[in-house]
Amino acid sequence: MSEARVVSAEQSRLPAVPADWQLVATEGPGPFITRAAYRRPDGVEVEWTSRRHRKGQGLRLLLVPPSTPTPVLGRVRVPRRTWWIAGLFAVGSICFALGALPAYLDAVSARTDGLTFFVGSIFFTCASYLSFVEAANSPGAVQTGPVRHLPFRVADWRPRSIDWWATAIQLVGTLYFNVMTLLALYDAWSVSQENRLVWRPDVVGSICFLVASYLAWAEVCHSVGRLRFRELSWWIVVLNLLGSVFFGISAIGAHVTPQTGDVTNLRWDNGGTFLGALCFLIAAVMLIPEARSARAPAFSD
Repeated sequence: MSEARVVSAEQSRLPAVPADWQLVATEGPGPFITRAAYRRPDGVEVEWTSRRHRKGQGLRLLLVPPSTPTPVLGRVRVPRRTWWIAGLFAVGSICFALGALPAYLDAVSARTDGLTFFVGSIFFTCASYLSFVEAANSPGAVQTGPVRHLPFRVADWRPRSIDWWATAIQLVGTLYFNVMTLLALYDAWSVSQENRLVWRPDVVGSICFLVASYLAWAEVCHSVGRLRFRELSWWIVVLNLLGSVFFGISAIGAHVTPQTGDVTNLRWDNGGTFLGALCFLIAAVMLIPEARSARAPAFSD
């Protein structure tokens, strides 16, 4: 295969750019492209990443030749959608953390505690859906400056985008949590019914969260895994991945033992839920400073 065809294949998986921009390099895990470097006709090199692109944070400046005036870096405003995603995830996380506290369960009834989890799962689903919408509405062209108004489509099919898969799988996971927390409100299930109707959706939802969080981490790493301690985005996805691991531990501990009718490990169940929710809460709050710290170069034609 010729080099021209290879470049063409890469460009087919990237947003459109001005015809006179040269594609310098690409990165990404597996078949996905999550980062691309471009050289403009004036010699300025800029970086596109899928995360910044869908969040409306524009391009990042890489290199400016000495003879070229440095483009002005403009602050990118926080999109309204980001505020909603952060707020909904934060409230859902608080509900799950609160419901997992033994002191809270002692202060309220078991049904109120169960309702707290159910309400939290609804907030998680709303936030996950907005994240999916964000990926589904990722612009079809490279942004040469800040984007103030992001489009809205209720859904889209984008199998070439790793962020689409991450948000779609996460959304499926939240739906399983909806089912799990709703059915858990009924306290007259037999042990076999509880494991099938409550515990199994918990496990499937936790697996979905784990897979989605890993895909989001791989997107930010532009590989199967990489340490990027200086990047705020990296810490956000790491916290989400860690939270998903804790939710998985919680699901393991929540299995009901047929011989006794008790959960396998109550500390794993409550502790995993609380620590996982705490990780998700911190990551959600960090979405705002991530957006506020983004600066995009403003180019003159």
